[in-house]
Amino acid sequence: MKKINEFGKPFSSFENQMPRGWVWDDTRTFLAVARHGTLSGAAAELHLGIATLSRRIERLEKALKLPLFVRQQSGYQLTVEGAGLIEKAEALEAAAAAFTSGVSRATQLSGRVRLATAENLATALILPALPQFYAQYPGIRLELVTDITTVNLHRRDADLALRMVKPERGNVTLRRLGSLGFGLYASPGYVAQREAHPDAGDYDRDAFITWGEVQAHLPAAQWIERILQGRESALTTTSLATQLAAAKAGLGIAVLPHFLALEAGLVCVTADIGVDQPIYLVIQTDLVQSSRIRAMADFLAELVASNRERLSG
Repeated sequence: MKKINEFGKPFSSFENQMPRGWVWDDTRTFLAVARHGTLSGAAAELHLGIATLSRRIERLEKALKLPLFVRQQSGYQLTVEGAGLIEKAEALEAAAAAFTSGVSRATQLSGRVRLATAENLATALILPALPQFYAQYPGIRLELVTDITTVNLHRRDADLALRMVKPERGNVTLRRLGSLGFGLYASPGYVAQREAHPDAGDYDRDAFITWGEVQAHLPAAQWIERILQGRESALTTTSLATQLAAAKAGLGIAVLPHFLALEAGLVCVTADIGVDQPIYLVIQTDLVQSSRIRAMADFLAELVASNRERLSG
């Protein structure tokens, strides 16, 4: 499949139009000589030797197969062909300036950003992609807080958060980025044993892995509580990691995020149980204009967008 650029043309067509041997530095030299009219004036601007500038002009003329200057004793005068290329060369100059300016701003950003998020998003989504962020913003360092039950942006415990609960108060700005999908999962062995009793009612004989009292407010915990109707659960835990491990060990069924359960090799028993959760990006309003906070926010938004199918299941 051909790559398509914003103008709808294959990139290969532009690549084929580029002259062989063209070098950007030669275009800079061409503009400097055109503006000064002499090699000495251009050499002073570019801090290069006159012989180097002369070789670059000759190389550019050879690459373009066009005479760009008429060499005179008084200096260099543009040919008709050279004059016709000034506007295009200046467009290249502006694009290069914009590119290097963006790089400069990225490398100048520095400071610490405190991000609060759920442990499953931190370990399985954010941390694997963090080296890319650090490569782009080497001056920024992340402080990652995963104990979000104690984090309150209103108290300035964190600068921004990626969470599944919509804040009801506080001076914060939020944006919904996507959703985290949940389903019922168990080990292959447990599912095989379960299917050996097709006459059993829905979940009547199932062992459930659920949350402790502190996490009883979670949608997953409430869903299991409704299903159990007073029956005891097989196991109660206080972390998602232990629920995954318990399900893999064949101890029962757990309500788990699709992307974590599938990557752990678990089998989906029921794909949609109505407990999917929205993913919100929450920022302290007075920090929204901070360049380093915006850089992290943009990184998180792009990360969730690029993993949308994986997260939603």
